[in-house]
Amino acid sequence: MQRKLIQNVTFTLNPKAYFMLKYTADLKSLFYMFVTTAMFIYLWQFGAGNALVYIWYLFMAVSVSVMAHNHNHLPMWKSNFMNVVTDLWITIFYGFPIFAWTPTHNQNHHKFVNKQPDYTKTYRYSEKNNIFTLLSYPTISGYFQQSALGVYLKDRYKKNRKTFWLCMLQITALVIWVATFLFLDWYKTLLYIIIPQQVSVFSVLIFNYVQHVHADEESAYNHSRNIMGGLNFMLFNNGLHTVHHLNANMHWSLLPEAHAKVDHLIDDSLKEQSFWWYILRVYILGIFSSKARTKSMRLARMGKVES
Repeated sequence: MQRKLIQNVTFTLNPKAYFMLKYTADLKSLFYMFVTTAMFIYLWQFGAGNALVYIWYLFMAVSVSVMAHNHNHLPMWKSNFMNVVTDLWITIFYGFPIFAWTPTHNQNHHKFVNKQPDYTKTYRYSEKNNIFTLLSYPTISGYFQQSALGVYLKDRYKKNRKTFWLCMLQITALVIWVATFLFLDWYKTLLYIIIPQQVSVFSVLIFNYVQHVHADEESAYNHSRNIMGGLNFMLFNNGLHTVHHLNANMHWSLLPEAHAKVDHLIDDSLKEQSFWWYILRVYILGIFSSKARTKSMRLARMGKVES
């Protein structure tokens, strides 16, 4: 009897059990969600002129896009209700219904991994990797992903009406969220909702481009570029992309250990120690020096030279 009581107390005090999280590491995700929400409230009330807080808030918008990606692959909660609530929170801060990840990312990108017909393939109009292709990629990629959404919704309406209405709930929540704050103050809405949402959506597409451009989409291990530096701690190991494609539903907290097992199989040119140094070297210094630019493993495999 006493042992049962102690076990029950232990279970109650266990954060994983209390929050019904599948992985206790997602307490970090919850903390990020709390901080993002608190910063939005603070900025809406007192944010005028506070540039440092606003920059931090924009970084949190980037983290929302990573959490959207993670939660889409492996929902955080054991509770379906809590997963729906999280879907809605992510939707309004991400700026796009989270169900969109299913047809464009799970069912397409992870199936084809930068090969035709991946909506997000990096070489649609150019084999180059420069500042122009980097900055134009989010718009181009986003445009070609849209066609999948209508098809997916029609399919869900026919085959799974419950999922269809949950998708509609996300769309409705996003519209009401933005419309309500536009009514209250259009200028604050632009600064604290619409711009951060665009940063969130834009950043995740930039990440996808960096992770796949000039890699070899036909290779078992060289299909992705990996970022090894400190941003992994801040952004849920998002830089460890090869192992993510090897096991898309692996929790983000397990990626470092999984990466260590295959690191020797990945070409060194696809392992970057710093995201920001990569951006500076390739897209700024690369304007002036060919040595700073990346070499296309895709074209090398096909026996072609970048024009």
